[in-house]
Amino acid sequence: MAFGFRDTEESAQAGMQPLPAELHAVDLDGVRASGAATAARRAVDRLTAGTSTGFWVHLDVDVLDDAIMPAVDYRQPGGLTWAELESVLSTALGDPAAVGLDVTIFNPRLDPDGTIAARLAECLRRALSARAEAAA
Repeated sequence: MAFGFRDTEESAQAGMQPLPAELHAVDLDGVRASGAATAARRAVDRLTAGTSTGFWVHLDVDVLDDAIMPAVDYRQPGGLTWAELESVLSTALGDPAAVGLDVTIFNPRLDPDGTIAARLAECLRRALSARAEAAA
């Protein structure tokens, strides 16, 4: 599943292969049309329907709006807000079928004072606390 992407046109212009037709994909406009929490719940429901194998959450932080996450090498305007990301992650990680999380694309050299890293860590802490609350 691809969730929150916004680079379809750029990817096509660069000659990249499109997402496979069988891959369920929700672009940023789709996330916003439903609301982040609802779109995330639908995505999790789709991932868990008819299976007990669980799912892994892979977060490329360049899914965030460039204005709040400039510490990435592939910058582009638009993207999720911190609140939207936290909502999506809380929904996904709060589900018992979530088996793991990895975070990529963050470039600490582009965050010399560490403020962006601190904000990202806080977002992750709050989203992961949804997991602890769901287990309690």
